[in-house]
Amino acid sequence: MDTLQLLYRDAHVAAFNKPAGLMVHRSQLDTRETRFALQEARDFLGQHVYPVHRLDRATSGVLIFALDPDSARTLTTAFAERLTAKRYLAIARGWLLEPQTLDYPLTKDNTGEPQPAVTEFQPLEQTEIPHAVGRYETARYTLVEARPQTGRYHQLRRHLGHLRHPIIGDTTHGDSAHNRFFRELLGHQRLWLHAAALTVPHPASGEPLELTAPRPAAWSAAAHALGFARLS
Repeated sequence: MDTLQLLYRDAHVAAFNKPAGLMVHRSQLDTRETRFALQEARDFLGQHVYPVHRLDRATSGVLIFALDPDSARTLTTAFAERLTAKRYLAIARGWLLEPQTLDYPLTKDNTGEPQPAVTEFQPLEQTEIPHAVGRYETARYTLVEARPQTGRYHQLRRHLGHLRHPIIGDTTHGDSAHNRFFRELLGHQRLWLHAAALTVPHPASGEPLELTAPRPAAWSAAAHALGFARLS
């Protein structure tokens, strides 16, 4: 498995490019894991770090830690009050042709009171390749930019699934035939979702701190195989 890549560091914060497959911190739901981004960041920096947000294990991209308690409190508040901006890239099944803003409340595990959940989707590029997947003779995919205004319960996966354009590699809300095709085409299984950029108010100055994470190497292979010019 790949390791964390340092993107930015100062006296108050450190940001990393998290690889897919790495949990941010220990979870009571999965006791089998032995590697965590929190511990790897601590060991890399040689000091204590404070998590202020999270990425799903299967998602790669920008992950920021605070380096002191005051910065942690400030950043945690910024995330809670939606003073941050997030931008993701996803490869989705089918052709999403028009920008959409989806306001679709979500519940945790389909229980409890629905919570507001809003995502802006921007299709960047469509491709069609001559491979029969499922009942169609060709396979169509869209490179999508997603900007969540909230962050709830696997929001991007569930929202794109609701639009009938599930993210490739999503084993819960996705399409098993297309997931299998990608695995056979590219030789490995992964969720094609990357946290490409994050902007937060710097905890000391309040000025916008813009962080970007390069796409994993696997995305270049996907670009070549699928014909996505924007990923080349």
